[in-house]
Amino acid sequence: MYYYQPFVRNTLQTGSHERSKTNTLRVSGEGKLAVQPDQANIKLGVLTEDRELQKAQEQNAAAISNVKKSLNAIGITDKQIQTSEFTIFPQYDFVDGKQIFRGYRVEHILAITIDEIENTGLVVDTGVENGANTVRGITFETENQPEFYQQALSMAVLDAYKKAETIAAALRVQLISTPVSITEGTLGIEQPVSFQSSTFVKSAASTPIQPGTIEIESRITAEFIYYS
Repeated sequence: MYYYQPFVRNTLQTGSHERSKTNTLRVSGEGKLAVQPDQANIKLGVLTEDRELQKAQEQNAAAISNVKKSLNAIGITDKQIQTSEFTIFPQYDFVDGKQIFRGYRVEHILAITIDEIENTGLVVDTGVENGANTVRGITFETENQPEFYQQALSMAVLDAYKKAETIAAALRVQLISTPVSITEGTLGIEQPVSFQSSTFVKSAASTPIQPGTIEIESRITAEFIYYS
């Protein structure tokens, strides 16, 4: 898809009364790379409820401690685990139009980063088997994302130039190959969703995780000069 914007500038040729028109051509360029992820980010945790806040907190803390210990036992270090969210909410029931206090809900979510993405399912299963009862999601990333983005950016520039060449050839005009301006678009990263936020129950079946590929995308807008 491209956007054509004529811009007219008249220049006199030396020793001649003829005029040549200078115009600008604006085109978009896209670059995409599909890369294999090498990092997984898992968000899971514990949700507890009790009428007394202290009891809800104590139950939650004990369960989170068990989850951390179980993850340490399979090689996940404390540096790879951090608190992503910690919330406390009062809970109410509505009976005959009246709001009746039911108790407190405490939620503690851990963010776990692992480099061995083949162990993603093991980490989820281990957490769930040892007290985690909610999984917020799993995302995949690549450590070399800036390098891949630079490649996608180069592809976007080349794509814009090829479009400008095609348009100039169709119009039978002379294109100046060096663009007068380039505007970089926003970075786009698309990746498969492995899990949606959910509450887990323990299961004997192992959780299959498919990382798929990450699509790194770059967009630019370039302006070229051509002579008619």
